Amino acid sequence: MPLFSRRPSLPAPIRAQLTLPPGDRVLVATELVGGGWAAATRRALYVVDPTLERRPWADVDRATLDAETSTLTVRWVTGTSQALALTGAGAPPFAQVLRERVQSSVVHSETVPVKGAGEIRVALRRDEDGELVSQVIGDGTTDLSDPAVAALVDAAERRVRAAAGLAG
Repeated sequence: MPLFSRRPSLPAPIRAQLTLPPGDRVLVATELVGGGWAAATRRALYVVDPTLERRPWADVDRATLDAETSTLTVRWVTGTSQALALTGAGAPPFAQVLRERVQSSVVHSETVPVKGAGEIRVALRRDEDGELVSQVIGDGTTDLSDPAVAALVDAAERRVRAAAGLAG
């Protein structure tokens, strides 16, 4: 038996709650401290604790794993974040699969410095159906209604789409 198995270990009642769409499958799952579960599928991140939450990979900006506490902090593209307290042994493989799925959703991205307001990231990503979508990801302090900022974002989006062979 391999030391690190990616085989899902979801209990049947939890698996039944996921109602995976056709073509999707669980890649890795881990129990949460307190009894909930997190599952990474080809298309989305599922958290059952105790209600079911499903988030497509294109909704995830990034995640960090605190190795000491096995807490995975997921930052959403909306700027909010969610802490998942994973059971110790399941944390590293789960975090690795999460990282791979998020990276596979990114086609191209560009970081744009905004004078006096930090930076924003413009990304072209695949949604769960494989369609390409543009995202503007910031820290919540940049005023996108400012004409100068909007012009920077528009130019960056054109560059990101052009780099992927798409028209403006």
